[in-house]
Amino acid sequence: MSEPMIFDAIVPPESDGERLDVFAAALADVTRSRAGALMKDGRVRVDGAPQAKAGFKLKAGMAVRVEVPAALPTAALAEDIELEIVYQDADLAVVYKPSGMVVHPAAGNETGTMVNALLAKLDKLSGIGGEIRPGIVHRIDKDTSGLLLVAKNDRAHLSLSEQIRAHTVQRAYRAIVIGGFREDGGTVEGPIGRHPTDRKKMAIVPGGREAVTHWSVLERLRGATLIEARLTTGRTHQIRVHMASIGHPVLGDPVYGPKKSPWPVKGGQLLHAYRIGFEHPTTGERMLFEAEPEPRFTHWLEKLRNA
Repeated sequence: MSEPMIFDAIVPPESDGERLDVFAAALADVTRSRAGALMKDGRVRVDGAPQAKAGFKLKAGMAVRVEVPAALPTAALAEDIELEIVYQDADLAVVYKPSGMVVHPAAGNETGTMVNALLAKLDKLSGIGGEIRPGIVHRIDKDTSGLLLVAKNDRAHLSLSEQIRAHTVQRAYRAIVIGGFREDGGTVEGPIGRHPTDRKKMAIVPGGREAVTHWSVLERLRGATLIEARLTTGRTHQIRVHMASIGHPVLGDPVYGPKKSPWPVKGGQLLHAYRIGFEHPTTGERMLFEAEPEPRFTHWLEKLRNA
């Protein structure tokens, strides 16, 4: 039987005054409504005491614990969807997610997701992710391609999740961004949270979660640049938000890019998770995997090289 997953954090100064449900949702990587339900069940504690009031205002230095109970048997259905498995063993798998595929079922995307494919292709998945996210340790945006790390049992899931929280998982992306750079590299630091007026978007906002992106120029193109982006943290839409914030949105990004793009890129942002490195949860061996981008990405790369 799956064990509950425990998330602990000390409220940082930048989260002073933040609502508990918002903080708890970000801490446990669940929705605010899910965080509220956990609070009502007595599974969210502040300084050791259960706190059921969603609007409770936190103070810097408080200790918050969120307990996510063991998952029920998955409600997602196995589907025979083509899936590239880069590596797998008894504890984990590394798979290639194509652009256009959603990672787990949600409203409007109940089928055809990575989870549906995993249920059909792998012999087992961890239960910590819940009914609709079995095995899912981290996510990649729908229109981003690349490597995804999957846990096949709860022990591996807990180990890999802790490595992500400790920022020891190496994640690097390739992206084609609009415009050119004088510099050869840099770092973008800006706390990320929900956009204050558009709840479907993320933004750099006061009180957001710490986010750090390191970028470096790989190749200068005609009116664009091929970059590598390395994540210290892994917030929702982090690279897309950070690069847009410095005036270089990812080419093809329908949310954070310009309303009128200089190039008619279809299928979403040209962003690819090409490298992932981590410590194996059982052997302790450092593992590193890389994968080339899709033809759609390389098509635009060649096109901008020859523009």
